[in-house]
Amino acid sequence: PYCAAPLYGALLLTALAASSARVNLAAFGADQVRDLGRDATRRFFNWFYWSVNVGAVFALLVVAFVQQNIDFLLGYSLPLGCVSLAFFIFLFATPAFISKPPMGSQVSSMLKLALRGCCPCGRRDSVHLLPDQRVPQPGPSPQEDVANFQVLVKILPVMATLVPYWMVYFQMQSTYVLQGLRLHIPRLFPTSPTNTSAVLRAWASDYTIPEAWLLLANVVAVLILVPLKDHLLDPLLLRCQLLPSALQKMALGMFFGFTSVVVAGVLETERLRYVHRNETVPQVIGKDLHWAAPLSIWWQIPQYLLIGISEIFASIPGLEFAYGAAPRTMQSAILGIFFCLSGLGSLLGSGLVAVLSLPGGWMYCPTDAGNGRSCRMDLYFFLLAGIQAVTAALFIWIAQRYESTRQGSA
Repeated sequence: PYCAAPLYGALLLTALAASSARVNLAAFGADQVRDLGRDATRRFFNWFYWSVNVGAVFALLVVAFVQQNIDFLLGYSLPLGCVSLAFFIFLFATPAFISKPPMGSQVSSMLKLALRGCCPCGRRDSVHLLPDQRVPQPGPSPQEDVANFQVLVKILPVMATLVPYWMVYFQMQSTYVLQGLRLHIPRLFPTSPTNTSAVLRAWASDYTIPEAWLLLANVVAVLILVPLKDHLLDPLLLRCQLLPSALQKMALGMFFGFTSVVVAGVLETERLRYVHRNETVPQVIGKDLHWAAPLSIWWQIPQYLLIGISEIFASIPGLEFAYGAAPRTMQSAILGIFFCLSGLGSLLGSGLVAVLSLPGGWMYCPTDAGNGRSCRMDLYFFLLAGIQAVTAALFIWIAQRYESTRQGSA
């Protein structure tokens, strides 16, 4: 308990730093290629996302192995060294960057315009709320502020309907992991007593496949599909004039997210059959004992692959849409909102798990999380699938209205 507050503070600072770095890096890189055209911006976000996942390979292969099989604190020291190295590389490379002076923040202008539209007192005293009373400075004019606000109002509903997708997406880092800990995890180096020495058998038996390695299915899918999409699929569709819009790709990504969580629910239903028949085996992961069903953890690969495919069509085009649809002076802010909504989806998913884990809930398992007779994590997965299906239909309707409005304005 005495360590909880500093730990949560450190986690919060880490999350804030990661979000800030990703938002600013995405906006900075996109600015460098913006003048080369829409195709260059699309390709930038492809490779930006690919680069992020290259780092995930190291984190999963090395860090996860060290944390599960050697020492958890030592595993965390490896990312610390990587962050330090990246910081110094960034400092040394700063002179090579193309820097542009800031044009001022539009946050205050947007808040004033929103207050003016919602508050009756704001309408009566609009002369003090409109940004035309500002001290002259570089940046958009009051008329541009109003136009930008109107664009923002149209973009936000489209981005908000992505929140349920993020609820599904972040299951691979929460309930998918919980499910995997209760499936059979094989040894990292299976040995045969007839052809190996006793020393090698003893060494190999000490290490199990890190449960987090299942996330590699998601990462590898991204690393393989992004180059194929960038070099083969997109150019082919572009030549045939069939390249779908970012919104159409996002709808397809929601479908793959839906199928991922349905597959997870089916696997969980099968796992619970073994649990209810008391056909479980003890399994030690790190220092914790879990009762696992005699189903191989490799059965989780399809759901991780599907969520990886969904990233290609939802997350990457989502970044492209947020940057491309945003007013030129608000592109960093809109990207920040995009990442903020992804965090909101993760928070809502965790909140839903917390509510369902209360006494009487589907996931109430006071003795062994995931294995109680009253624990029905499969119903939780199917609930998420239902939420995703409904909001995907809502997203398609809102996206169609957005496209028709945008074309009419053009």
